[in-house]
Amino acid sequence: MISFGPSEEQELVRDAMREFAADAIRPIARACDEASEIPQDFLETAWSLGLTSTQIPEAYGGAGEARSLVTNAILVEELAVGDATLAIAAVAPSLFANAILDQGTEAQKQALLPRFCGETFATGALAVVEPGALADASRPRTVAEAKGTAFVLSGQKTAVVMGDRASHFLVTARVGDDLGAFVVPRDAAGVVVGEQEKRMGLRALPSTSLALERVEVGPEALLGGASGADVQQLLNGSRTALAAVMLGLSRAVLEYCVPYSKDRVAFDEPIAKKQSIAFRLADMHIEQHALRQLVWQAASLLEHGEDATRAAFLARSYAAEKSMWIADNGVQVLGGHGFIREHPVEMWFRNARTLGVLEGVVGL
Repeated sequence: MISFGPSEEQELVRDAMREFAADAIRPIARACDEASEIPQDFLETAWSLGLTSTQIPEAYGGAGEARSLVTNAILVEELAVGDATLAIAAVAPSLFANAILDQGTEAQKQALLPRFCGETFATGALAVVEPGALADASRPRTVAEAKGTAFVLSGQKTAVVMGDRASHFLVTARVGDDLGAFVVPRDAAGVVVGEQEKRMGLRALPSTSLALERVEVGPEALLGGASGADVQQLLNGSRTALAAVMLGLSRAVLEYCVPYSKDRVAFDEPIAKKQSIAFRLADMHIEQHALRQLVWQAASLLEHGEDATRAAFLARSYAAEKSMWIADNGVQVLGGHGFIREHPVEMWFRNARTLGVLEGVVGL
């Protein structure tokens, strides 16, 4: 029988993440945004959930549980309902670890994956975003020049999430006419990690710039070895996960606005009874469900090893537009209250705008 609903296992994951988001994420989200900082104890608590280590095979120190990208999309959505910033921070290590797991050589897996199976928080960082209005993650300006069997990397990256503490960077670069990714240690000569970036939204999420000043790496640094890796598929996974984050944020806005509109009284009746408000909430609800279908479709294609480039692009593009639209409408539903810090909708509005221009911050 064909079913478009979650499986029993997916429902268990969804419920567990929903509880964690309500108990551990939502209560501290505003304080983190105000302080522009994520407490280390939150990262350790999130790490204890095993979001990364449980999906790494036992041979590399993990629990070896089966990994489903659709299930991971559901997981990311639930965490983002609590707060998009903290959700990204919680699952950021998986972006690096899963790239190594899916496309790394055996030597790369042996060297790097055990780092993500310890008892304390550890992370790498994906460096794909470059400065400039016309930057395209699929066509990086960063170049990797061959030097014998080694490579010399030169370029600039920005919005490197967890760049302030990452032990390694996975850097995308042009290798001749091809697209490659390189595992670059933080302490490699020529690597310059910038200060934490300041943004309108996702203020607590640590991200930095990354300068590569003729960084020389050996052939073992090339993800996938001599045969290379499917970097586009890596970007597809990141785009799908980012769309899932924006879906979660959209749901948070709607779930906040519905009870607010029922409680808020104007002209002797709840504003939810006003057609302008009721129709607005209905449209927000429709767009949220449409976005979920796009996310699940892209995640399903990825899970089955099919080309998800188009599906991931559509999911991310639609999410960027509609999450901003939903957040904007959320502010309108709250009226003047939508602009003050007493309510979280103004923070979600800022986060939605920032998420729409990011790339490579989270992965399935």
